[in-house]
Amino acid sequence: MERVPITQDGYESLKEELKHLKAVERPKVIKAIEEARAHGDVSENAEYDAAKERQAQITRRINELEYKIASSEVINTSDLNTDRAFFGCTVVLENMDTEEIVRYQLVGPYESDIKKGRISISSPLGRGIIGKKKGDEITVQVPGGLRRYEVVDILATP
Repeated sequence: MERVPITQDGYESLKEELKHLKAVERPKVIKAIEEARAHGDVSENAEYDAAKERQAQITRRINELEYKIASSEVINTSDLNTDRAFFGCTVVLENMDTEEIVRYQLVGPYESDIKKGRISISSPLGRGIIGKKKGDEITVQVPGGLRRYEVVDILATP
């Protein structure tokens, strides 16, 4: 099984979601299925069908989370320096065309979320950032064309 890098926070988040699904959501949907069955014939029971579909969704997500947790490798980033961009650090970039400043934490694919400022080290931009120093330029091919960034700062993420 290929090991996938993850931060400690990302790993804990996966475990919490799994715990919630098993302890709260799954028992809730089992109860809903039992209640729908109590209404009689399940062949034309929309509540029963909806509860069974929700149960399948929960089961799929539990299986996915268990796989992610099993294949994760927590990377300790607390004692690394910030001379170069590395897994777990936060990088401040300036878009050289628009002068927009953006901040991204470099994380593994299981915890990337662009809305939260977390990009995967396996994404085109993430691959371009790894190993760069302050002042380095990065050119990345994106669906809209080429984007050019300058590394403004590299911060250790607590």
